[in-house]
Amino acid sequence: MAAPKIKSVRLFIKPYCGWCIQAMQWLDDRNIPYQKLDVIADGAADQEMRQLTGQSMAPVIDVDGHILADFGVEQLAEFWKQFE
Repeated sequence: MAAPKIKSVRLFIKPYCGWCIQAMQWLDDRNIPYQKLDVIADGAADQEMRQLTGQSMAPVIDVDGHILADFGVEQLAEFWKQFE
């Protein structure tokens, strides 16, 4: 479950990206609310993701300004520990 101190979780995804689907499932399984940003359908989201990370690989998660880019669920689980 999302810690009360978290204000914003945004997930930049590509619709047919396996890692993106796994990241969404991981968040959904934990009832963590997040904003999904499809970088294929939304050019502004793609541009923002590239500015945040310096690259074009998805998924990218932004938790209150803390960025994890191009990750699998094991890395997401480790990254999330700082917010618990």
